[in-house]
Amino acid sequence: MKAKVLLLISLFSLAPLNSINAADCEIACVDVYTQDGQLIFEARKGSGTKATAAPKPVAKAKPASKPKVVVKPKVTAKPKVVAKPKVVLPKKKSVVKKSAPVAVVATSLSDRLSKSLPTTGISYQPNFQPLINVPVYFWNDMPTTFQSKVDLIGEVIDVTMRPSFTWAFGDGSFQSTTDSGAPFPHGNITHTYSNPGTYPVVLVTTWGGTFTHNGVARAITGQIRKVTALTITVVAAHTRFMN
Repeated sequence: MKAKVLLLISLFSLAPLNSINAADCEIACVDVYTQDGQLIFEARKGSGTKATAAPKPVAKAKPASKPKVVVKPKVTAKPKVVAKPKVVLPKKKSVVKKSAPVAVVATSLSDRLSKSLPTTGISYQPNFQPLINVPVYFWNDMPTTFQSKVDLIGEVIDVTMRPSFTWAFGDGSFQSTTDSGAPFPHGNITHTYSNPGTYPVVLVTTWGGTFTHNGVARAITGQIRKVTALTITVVAAHTRFMN
C-alpha cells in the first residue's frame, strides 16, 4: 500500500516546470516564474554604455632656436671688452593637459526573490472508520487565492495565484475540481467505497496565476504542484438480526 502512495506522489511530482529568465531591458523589466516548487520574482534595471567625446590632440611646443654667435672684432689696440650679448630664450607656452576621456560605465541593478506557497492537509468525515456504501466527505483548508505584492529595486510586482485540486481516492477513482471541499452537509467532494480496506488518498494542488507590473498583466510561466497524502481505513457495517 505504501508503494502505491509513493507511485502516485512520484507521478504527480514529475510534471515539468517551465521557467524563463527576465529579458535584458534598457530601462527596467520584471519576470515571475516557477522553479523548484517556488515562485521566483526577478527585476532588472540598466542603461547602455556612453562615453564622452575624445579631446582634440594638443600640438607640442616647438623647441626654441639657438641664438646666433656674435664674432668679436679684431683691433690693434687693446680691445674693449665687449660684453657677451644676453641670450634671450623665448618663453615656453604653458600647455594645459586635458584629462583622458572618462567612459560612463553602464549601470545595472537587479534583484531576485523567491516565495513559497501555502500547503495544506487532508480532512475527511466520518473521521473514524467510515463505512462502505456510505459517502465520505473530503476537504482541505487551502485558501482560494494567494496574493502577494513585492517591491524589487523600486519595481512593484503584484501576483495572484489560484489553486486547482486533483483527488485520488486510492481505489482507482479520481476527481478534479477548483473547490476545496467542506464537511457534511455542505461539502461537494465525496466518495463512496464499495469494499472495506485501507486506501491511500492523494491530493495534488496545482497553482497557476498572473502577475501585474506597471498596469500590464502577464501569465506566470510554469506551475507549482504540492502533494499531500494519507491513508483511510474503510470498514463494513455489522449486521444484526432482531426478532
